Amino acid sequence: MTHSPQSGAMLLARLDRIPIWPYPRSVLAIVGAGFFFAYFDIVTIGFALPTLSKQFNVSAEMASWSITSGLIGYILGSILDSRISDRYGRRVSLFLSVAAFSVGSLLSATSPSLNWLIFWRFISGMGIGAEIALVTTYMAEVSPAPLRGRYTSWTIVCAFAGLAAVPLVALQIVPNYDWGWRALFVAGALGGLLIGFMRRSLPDSIHWLVAQGRLEDAEAATLAAETFAEKSLGHSLDAPECVEPQAEPDHYVHLGDLLKPPILGRLILLAIIWFIYYVGNYAWLTLAPELFAKHGFSLAQSIASLSVTGLGFVSGAIAAVYTSDRIDRRRAVALLAIVWAFTLAGIGIYASPSTIPLLGFLASFTIGFVIPILYTITGENFPTSVRATGVSLSDGFGHLGGAFCGQIILGVEAIYGFSGAFFAMAATGLLTAILVSFVSDQTGSQLD
Repeated sequence: MTHSPQSGAMLLARLDRIPIWPYPRSVLAIVGAGFFFAYFDIVTIGFALPTLSKQFNVSAEMASWSITSGLIGYILGSILDSRISDRYGRRVSLFLSVAAFSVGSLLSATSPSLNWLIFWRFISGMGIGAEIALVTTYMAEVSPAPLRGRYTSWTIVCAFAGLAAVPLVALQIVPNYDWGWRALFVAGALGGLLIGFMRRSLPDSIHWLVAQGRLEDAEAATLAAETFAEKSLGHSLDAPECVEPQAEPDHYVHLGDLLKPPILGRLILLAIIWFIYYVGNYAWLTLAPELFAKHGFSLAQSIASLSVTGLGFVSGAIAAVYTSDRIDRRRAVALLAIVWAFTLAGIGIYASPSTIPLLGFLASFTIGFVIPILYTITGENFPTSVRATGVSLSDGFGHLGGAFCGQIILGVEAIYGFSGAFFAMAATGLLTAILVSFVSDQTGSQLD
């Protein structure tokens, strides 16, 4: 059966006019659960860091290279898996990503020295980077356009639930047992391996199938989504709007497409935004226990204070679910980044057992709100044929900021003290707020 070039555009219009999530809820659960364990793995190293320094008899700055190696691996894994995704499909890459971070985390728990831990955190980081880039790409493509921000945010609610869970688990085992930090890595790894096998049943991305010229497969996937939605609604869907014919889709993916205007400008701008934001973001996620310990808090006090703040990640992501498709996403990110800046500055000045939970909750809330919206913005600004690669390159370069946050923030702390470190983290929020205003607004529009 031969399809005209308009067929692909019509299929996407049919998807975008569906007013509800057009798949079983188990799809959200499977994607979100993988995100949960990926983010669980991201912050385990932060709560392990003070104990690692003592057990391996190294300085905090030296131990922080285990964070750096993970985030460098993040960049490489994100790029490699995104190329696989753009060429061979989203489902294959989603399986590879969860397998990589799970195996890397499991072997991190066996590390006999800091060098081995640095190596295995590199492998784990490759999987986490691939996971984050691919989940946000996948959710952008399987969601109808008016619901894109909402359902991307739901998966990130699951991710931040993973962040919130780590302090609660760490508080029980890390201060009390020498092997506690190893148990944290094992817990995240086993959960991830289970989810990896469940991802084989995920639906295909209709956008990717259209971009590959597989219009018959795309039509079958669209029909399945429409049938499920009509069954859930109890009535037929409205007819899709008429669409203009599009050019014949390119069946092959060209990396060079990212190096041409206007996509190149978007890539550079988004990469700079992510870089700056991640310096402060990852410093808060991974260095806070160490900074508080240096400031005079015991390890148990630091973890206990931060265990409350983890709920802020989930609360912020839930708030993004219900607002990200209703407002200009750029303004929302800018506003919350400014709130983040003042909150981190407040912690630098007024840190105490009573203020850290309150201000930390607010700081974490802003992260929970900003991250899903900023990922949605990033995915919207690249065409389908190179979307996964575009997201991974901009987000991956941005993670260089996270990779060297230990060297940057701990370096500032060595010169200017505890307050100086938090002021440096706060400055990243102000710069993010300024730069995001230059990004193209795609809220509610059909993906390119």
